[in-house]
Amino acid sequence: MSRYPSSVDVAIVGSGPTGAAYARILSEEAPEASIAMFEVGPTVSDPPGAHVKNIEDADRRAEAQRRSEGPGAGAATVNNPGAVTSGMRRARPGTYLLLEGYQAEGEDGLPVVAFSSNVGGMAAHWTAACPRPGGSERITFLPDMDELLDEADRLLGVTTDAFDSAPFTALVRERLAAAVDEGRVDQTKVQRMPLAVHRRDDGRLVWSGSDVVLGDVTRANANFSLFDESLVTRVIVVEGRATGVAVRDLRTGAAYEVAARFVVVAADALRTPQVLWASGVRPPALGRMLNDQAQVVYAARLRDVEPPAQDQVAASGALTEQSGVSWVPFTDDVPFHGQIMQLDASPVPLADDDPVIPGSIVGLGLFCAKDLQWDDRVEFSEDDQDFYGMPAMRIHYTLTERDHAVLDRARAQIVELAKAVGEPLGDRPFTMPLGASLHYQGTTRMGAADDGRSVCGPDSEVWGVAGLYVAGNNVIPTATACNPTLTSVALAVRGARRIAGELAYVGNRHYTAGTRTK
Repeated sequence: MSRYPSSVDVAIVGSGPTGAAYARILSEEAPEASIAMFEVGPTVSDPPGAHVKNIEDADRRAEAQRRSEGPGAGAATVNNPGAVTSGMRRARPGTYLLLEGYQAEGEDGLPVVAFSSNVGGMAAHWTAACPRPGGSERITFLPDMDELLDEADRLLGVTTDAFDSAPFTALVRERLAAAVDEGRVDQTKVQRMPLAVHRRDDGRLVWSGSDVVLGDVTRANANFSLFDESLVTRVIVVEGRATGVAVRDLRTGAAYEVAARFVVVAADALRTPQVLWASGVRPPALGRMLNDQAQVVYAARLRDVEPPAQDQVAASGALTEQSGVSWVPFTDDVPFHGQIMQLDASPVPLADDDPVIPGSIVGLGLFCAKDLQWDDRVEFSEDDQDFYGMPAMRIHYTLTERDHAVLDRARAQIVELAKAVGEPLGDRPFTMPLGASLHYQGTTRMGAADDGRSVCGPDSEVWGVAGLYVAGNNVIPTATACNPTLTSVALAVRGARRIAGELAYVGNRHYTAGTRTK
């Protein structure tokens, strides 16, 4: 017996924040519509899709991370940037690496390109930073972008005050501002980082995952179903229209087809184009304009500060590596974005007699906008398969002269920021291996017109395939330095509203796999 329905109004492939955004908006605006969400990985948290940082027991949290690592479960992982300075290819807890095909000969590649396979996707493991894009990061052909970003804030539960009680945050921002604010407009001056996180009355932090995006309205929706350990192998396309999905139950190995009026593929920036490729949907721009954010990290130590009062530490809850997060926004003149986090431990060894004051170690990270290139891409094999039996992927990726120039500027800038904050730790900043940001974008990029340079239109519907939508960071068409999740959720809102409107228009008509009836 299949655990899947024979047909639904909307099939969603992937349970990360953008897939969850589609389910949430549809639950709110088209509550009669039937929705099936398919996720290749297992459920690792309660409620499904919750951030693993919300799991208090350390052993259970580690087990949730391990179960998210798909074919890489149990491989060596790291917890902080300093641990990768040896040059080894390693993944963060909860993620796994592309085992081969990550670097073509003579190219830079993405040596630590990584995935997660679990309900909630990467949002079960992320740092929850939700800055808004600015300048050339913005999508100029979407006039409603600010309203969409407001809606994304609502869905993700974005706040700016969760860490106000953490020690020294005001001091860090004051010192950063003195170094960079001159000549900047208010929107690009140093400020609190918008975060998808809030603090409970008992002081504990609660990090947003897909559970927050889904919200109570989706969980209470009797027409919504979530199927984990379910691999969608292809979208069924008949006469230029998506009519359903082919899905393999990973618990039994059995294969099924589920008819759908609309299909949303939100499987991440590498697996979304993989699903389209496997479905025979191969527009010229598919997999093209792949971009990541090269990342430079450093650390400094605040001097001349007193340990925080015990009640202040208690009010902050358990201090984490994200305690006290400040933001240095991207500008077109300074094409990188700064995420400044106060740490509860030093990333470099300190003398035994030199104890760390909680919150006094400041981790600095600068993310650089990529020089977009048509030939930076992910390709898929007609013959070879990956762990899941899907077309094997190969990354083609090269830094341009402009990229190297921006990285040089970022390395110089981060040293100045470290000196402004306090005493730099270590001889020099560290440039993370390419792919470390986990912010892969562009592979099913949005465009204003079907000119061969994009995969989908302004509502995220794939050009030439009615009823097929794509979602995720892969839809973002601009070169961004800021964390992309807020933007991708905003774009998902636009697509979900379009589907909700279409469902209202279609009324009681329904589709079977290949046949539309009344």
